[in-house]
Amino acid sequence: MRLDKYLKVTRLIKRRTIANEACDAGRVLVNGKVARASYEVKEDDIIEIQLGQRPLKVQVVSIVESTKKEDAAQNYRVVE
Repeated sequence: MRLDKYLKVTRLIKRRTIANEACDAGRVLVNGKVARASYEVKEDDIIEIQLGQRPLKVQVVSIVESTKKEDAAQNYRVVE
């Protein structure tokens, strides 16, 4: 699954266009490297999002095409 879609599906970023813009601006890192929106997310990847005051670091637990709002947080685990 594409990185921008994963961020939207898991609700880490509210809209896919915003996720796409964040990737283009270099604010999203995957495994310590700046990632493009087209990056294919794999399980156990570490995603760092630098939006707002504090950065968010999560580990990908599972990848699903769609999920309910209540279950979105089960697809990742917050690190640190």
